[in-house]
Amino acid sequence: MKVFDSADVTRHNNSQDCWVIINARVYDVTKFLNDHPGGDKVLLDVAGKDASEEFEEAGHGSAARLMLDEYYVGEADLLTPSHGISTRMNLKAEAHLKQQKIMEENMPSRLGFIIKSVRLLFPVAILGGVVAFMLYK
Repeated sequence: MKVFDSADVTRHNNSQDCWVIINARVYDVTKFLNDHPGGDKVLLDVAGKDASEEFEEAGHGSAARLMLDEYYVGEADLLTPSHGISTRMNLKAEAHLKQQKIMEENMPSRLGFIIKSVRLLFPVAILGGVVAFMLYK
């Protein structure tokens, strides 16, 4: 696992090299700029910065969160007071780390629920298709 401080991330702030921090994790979203549903400007506005607040306010769902894994490059060291990081930023980073930990702890239970649901719904869908085929044959 690679760790980047804010100075490392700040250098990646343009359309040719675009990194963002979301919930204390660093992502290289350069290849995603053209595919972002909100347009590349949304990402470029937060390039080289902590975009956690903007990401959460946009209401991204689980699909967007899973997509982040593809662009993950490392962890953000936002707690180190070097490089001019303010105390407010430290508190914000601590909150994001706690939130990330809670999400990671709950992920297995969410995945278990999804797998159980698919196991139940898939056979029901097939059975429903067979019944419909038999009735309209």
